[in-house]
Amino acid sequence: MDILSVPTTPFEGQKPGTSGLRKKVKVFQQPHYLENFVQAVFDVIDGLDDLPLAGAALALGGDGRFFNRTAIQTILRMAAANGVGRMVVGQGGLLSTPAASCVIRKHGLKGGLILSASHNPGGPDEDFGIKYNIRNGGPAPEAVTNAIHARTLEIESYRTLEAEAVDLDRLGTQTLGGMTVEVIDPVADYAALMESLFDFDAMRAALAQGRRVVFDAMHAITGPYAREILENRLGAPAGSVLNATPLEDFGGHHPDPNLAHAKELVAIMNRPDAPDLGAASDGDGDRNMILGPKAFVTPSDSLAVLAANAPLAPGYAKGIAGIARSMPTSRAADRVAEALGVPCFETPTGWKFFGTLLDAGKATLCGEESFGTGSDHVREKDGLWAVLFWLNILARRPGESVGDLLAAHWARFGRDVYARHDYEGLDSAAAQGLMDALKARLPGLPGQTIGGFTVAQADDFAYTDPVDGSTASGQGLRVMFKGGARMVFRLSGTGTSGATLRVYLERYEADPEAQRGDAQDLLADLIQAARELADIPGRTGRAAPDVIT
Repeated sequence: MDILSVPTTPFEGQKPGTSGLRKKVKVFQQPHYLENFVQAVFDVIDGLDDLPLAGAALALGGDGRFFNRTAIQTILRMAAANGVGRMVVGQGGLLSTPAASCVIRKHGLKGGLILSASHNPGGPDEDFGIKYNIRNGGPAPEAVTNAIHARTLEIESYRTLEAEAVDLDRLGTQTLGGMTVEVIDPVADYAALMESLFDFDAMRAALAQGRRVVFDAMHAITGPYAREILENRLGAPAGSVLNATPLEDFGGHHPDPNLAHAKELVAIMNRPDAPDLGAASDGDGDRNMILGPKAFVTPSDSLAVLAANAPLAPGYAKGIAGIARSMPTSRAADRVAEALGVPCFETPTGWKFFGTLLDAGKATLCGEESFGTGSDHVREKDGLWAVLFWLNILARRPGESVGDLLAAHWARFGRDVYARHDYEGLDSAAAQGLMDALKARLPGLPGQTIGGFTVAQADDFAYTDPVDGSTASGQGLRVMFKGGARMVFRLSGTGTSGATLRVYLERYEADPEAQRGDAQDLLADLIQAARELADIPGRTGRAAPDVIT
């Protein structure tokens, strides 16, 4: 097979965001668009970590959304033409994001390409994405993604082969040019890792004795993983995993595990006969939502509860080295870390910022407010891992419900009452104008009273990595009030059309009696103050958020 050098010209807008390059499918389907980006990745990673691309082994897979199989064939031909020695591909082109991280780490690969737009919708008219994960299994740091972007701006050609398509459904090895393609069971390595971390015997016994779990895979990648682990290995009844078959368009649904989009699961958990644990994951399997009977666990509280109960899981029986959370995540985990005598690190949003802390052994558990939780077992957030952790805790604390666990946690540590309001699909210029106007006001806010709250401090969050000294600025506008309440404003980096404004609201409540109630009611004054401070209705034309969590 001859290697072809195909002339091309740069495309604007190929700068990777928080989690790689995400665009509409039709953008990726343009001639040379995907190829340009993939060639830029190959050019940049050649020599990264002192490892040449020639002869290297990489992982490849995605969440099964529309264009996944086509993109994989394109990438395989280009990998062979660029001298890659071996590509490890999930059967059917499938690999959840945490499973891809697991495969990279377990098999000592140079890195991997993950095809996903995470929680974004899928289908011919919806979203697609691609990102490169490095040797530790985590997302490429900004130095690498910036270099990839720079390369996309100067690319003149890409290398590929003319070859027959690889059979992605047949397990085993095949050859493509001089490259070996190894098609693996996408679930096996990940499931084995979960068995090493959690008390499967205790969970199996709890389910046999009447504990019930329901998991909504949302017709996304986690379905096969959840079926194998929850139903086959732990013995949950068949049908405990809903919407388990991955579909190219996620069944026409939005695969985002939150109260707005996982309506079927929410309805089940509000029934009188609700299971003990309800959970959902997203498009690529890295996010999670945890529910109990008529009880919603915020991602911030989930991280804190897992940290406080970590020794109940065998993989964390010796305790944790530290906790890391994204800046917008509530400070509930900080209080647990203080009680445990371990550090709690505050980072920008984006899982890549946790990588150095995990590699250095400074943190064991990590979490983001955007339904992402994980640990040092991989270098990605991990939706099913979080669900299994909760099931492990319930199995080791018999007789207690999810609501009981939350109440006991708040009684011990206090409650960080917390909410996130998302304004989606905004005019980009209007959203940026809102942020620019608010940023200009920050220096004059301390001392002012807004809606009954007196501002103590206001800033644009910047971060210096305590391990490698790298910096990140412009990571979100923070307004902190006397008494501990705060609000944070950010523009999301994960969408593909328009802009999404995220507003995070938090205040601490130590009184057990005052802790009870719906977060939106308890935060009503702060919510109104945020709308007034940023003039959200006036600048966006929106009277209310699209999604509240």
